[in-house]
This record gives sequence, structure tokens and C-alpha cells, in this order.
Amino acid sequence: MLYYFAPMEGITGYVFRRIHRECFPGMDKYFTPFLTPSQKKAMTPRENRDVLPENNQEVPLVPQILTNCAEDFIKTAKNLQEYGYEEVNLNLGCPSGTVVSKKKGSGFLEFPEELHRFLEEVFQNLDMKISIKTRIGKEEEEEFSELLKIYNEYPLEELIIHPRVQKDYYKNKPRMEVYKEAVSGSKNPLCYNGDLFTEGYFRRFTEEFPDTRAVMIGRGLLVNPALVRQLQGGKELEKEELKNFHDKLLLGYEEVMDGDRAVLFKMKELWCYMGNLFPEGKKNLKKIKKAQHLPEYREAVQGMFKDLEICIPE
Repeated sequence: MLYYFAPMEGITGYVFRRIHRECFPGMDKYFTPFLTPSQKKAMTPRENRDVLPENNQEVPLVPQILTNCAEDFIKTAKNLQEYGYEEVNLNLGCPSGTVVSKKKGSGFLEFPEELHRFLEEVFQNLDMKISIKTRIGKEEEEEFSELLKIYNEYPLEELIIHPRVQKDYYKNKPRMEVYKEAVSGSKNPLCYNGDLFTEGYFRRFTEEFPDTRAVMIGRGLLVNPALVRQLQGGKELEKEELKNFHDKLLLGYEEVMDGDRAVLFKMKELWCYMGNLFPEGKKNLKKIKKAQHLPEYREAVQGMFKDLEICIPE
């Protein structure tokens, strides 16, 4: 089984990836939050920093690209190839309204003929591995049959499937009947993505799909950064490990960001997930979220770890 860390916009940047890899080795791939090329430039300075090889040493990283323009995709992929990357990933999964309105992400799925032409041009002009992360349609799950026919015409490195349509966002349950269609009909290697929050969710999924070769996990790893180790038969996350991970991450952000506000924004966003490990910690979590300066934040976090035990979701 292969384990991938899903891209999470604003969270899983190079500082997070490097420190997660150091504290919890075992991931087979990390994916960058999507890069958004334009005709003027392949990447913004911030995006370029995120993929620089020196910022991702020892991290098995796949850059993800969000665009509906084949020329922009090709240009960005070639730039990344010059950095040493062997694989790039096309984002056809983002359900954000602002992204979809620009006919990108899962919004591109509504135009299968244009998507077909896009992929044809990309594969004709790139000599590197190309994977796709996709939803199963824009409005209805019936759209997936045509999409799968298109994907099957190209030698993808793998097809990562999140079995929801765009309008589901992250609500409703994944549509597993459609994923079964992919398992039986895909000519490309598959990776499953969607709601693998805990070991219990993972075990139920693998009971139904015992031949699964790869899974991508996002929110579950933000709650429990040791989840993959646990799935591989290792020990559950310990409180001391979580504190060490937190402290290294805080220091890492302080080293590359200016001012308390930017660092606190990053750390508080992570606590939206990690706070689930402290079911009795509502008061402590409130203090963390109210902190306006780093000393105040550190004191609130220290109280959380001193007063409470973690509880690993089942």
C-alpha cells in the first residue's frame, strides 16, 4: 500500500512537509497545494519558493498544477522538470466556487471535449510522468463514465479519484459505486481519496477494496499526523510526539515568516484540525484561538498539553 499526503491549501507548504517528514516518516508522496500558472509567468514567487528543491530535501514531492490552458500547464511542468521533478499532477478536483467559475479544477470536468484536447496537447509536448486528481463530475455522478473513457486514452502515472461531484463540496458521502466503476474500468493505476479520517474508516474501506494500491489522506493526517504509521501497524500518536511536532512547526514558521500575526494564522489554522485530539479542551482551544501574540499563544498551548490527554479518533 502506498500512502500520499493530500495537498491542503494554506497548510501543507514546504515548512509543514519538511517537519512532518522529519517527525513522521512513512509517506510515499506529498503533493503541493496547487500552482496557478498564467500566460505571464509559470509560478508566483511564493509558489516557486514552495517547490524549490532546497526547501524540499528528502521530501518525495509531486507539484500539482491548476489550469485549463495546456500551454500554461506545459510551460510550468517544464520549469519543474528543470528543478528535477519527474512527475506533475493536474488538479481536476478543487470544488471552490471561485476556481470552478474560471472553468478550472472540478469546473473543467463540465467540458469533456475541451479536457480531451487539453490532455492530448499535454501528452504530445511533455516527456514526464503525469497524474490526475479528479472528482467524478460537476453536477451528476453519471458524468464519470465519459470522463473515465477520456482518462483511459492516456498513459497516466496514476488516476487519483475523490468520488464526489463538485456540487457536493465535502458534504454527503463519497459515491463508492462510482469508484467501483473506476476499479473495474480504469486502464491506469488508481489511488483513492476521500474521508479516510481514522483507522476505522481506513479498515472499512480496505475490506471493501482489498486490492487498493494507493490512498491519499488529507484531513485525517492534519488531525493525527501519525495516522499512516498507525495504519502500517505502528504505535498510535503520543502526546509528547505531538508537542514536539507542534514546537518544530512553530519554530519553522518563525524562521521564514515576519511577525506574530502571520505565524499565528498558520498555527491556529492547524488547531482547527489538531484540536479534535483534545475532546475536553474547548476552553484551552478558545485561549489558543484568542491569542494575539506568540508568548500568549505559547502559554495557551502549554496549558493544553499540560492539562489534557490526547484521544485518538477511532
